[in-house]
Amino acid sequence: MSKKNVIEIEERIPTLKDRRKQRANRRVIFYISLFFLLMTIVAYFQTSYSHVKSVNVVGNENVSEEWIIQQSRLLEEVSMWRINAQSVEETILERPEIAKVELNREWPNSIAIAVEEYNRVGYVAYDGLYYPLLETGQVLNNDGTQNPIDGPILTGMNSEEHTMELAEELVNISQSLRLRISEILLSPTEQDPLRLIIYMNDGFEVHSTIRRFAERISPYPSVVEQLDPNVEGIVHMRVNPYFERFDMEEEEEVESEG
Repeated sequence: MSKKNVIEIEERIPTLKDRRKQRANRRVIFYISLFFLLMTIVAYFQTSYSHVKSVNVVGNENVSEEWIIQQSRLLEEVSMWRINAQSVEETILERPEIAKVELNREWPNSIAIAVEEYNRVGYVAYDGLYYPLLETGQVLNNDGTQNPIDGPILTGMNSEEHTMELAEELVNISQSLRLRISEILLSPTEQDPLRLIIYMNDGFEVHSTIRRFAERISPYPSVVEQLDPNVEGIVHMRVNPYFERFDMEEEEEVESEG
């Protein structure tokens, strides 16, 4: 072996030793890191660190966040890994206002509860209070208010069947039009047991019927645009809408008396 080759090998020996040392150090660091990772996972599972620490509720408007969190029972030292999502969702769905519930884990220790509520389409008057009417036709008997502001007041509703049928119609009316309705009175006649008298916030009175009410009332904005707001009367909205002035009725009565 030439002297040149011997010198080159001797020069490379320190480099090879350094490389082996670096590899050994990396292995040690890897095993130490793996050990601490495993210890952290064990500690997370075996201690309160894995318990739910916060619950975030989104999508609720009429059902309070406090009620949803309380019913979920998720803040009672429940582990993130032992949550029965189906049971929690079914418990919250017992409220008639809630249509849908979805529970999602947000690691390391938070839960998000997304709820979807049924629309309130009106209020049923009873004994001086007004009870919310849901789009399902159900009346919330334990949630009465004295000042409904986000839907029409329903009076004279003498049967659950009529209430449910009207609720189905109200849900198909645009919110902007629904907010223009002050009161809906069921005023049956022999010819029409489902006759409605509707008092609008703009001062007009509308006569219609429960059947296909949403379809019949939908042209109302365009109809009243053609009317004089200073002239009081009845807007008949059944097949072909037309306007009947109150003073015309008075004139007819005077003529008949004369």
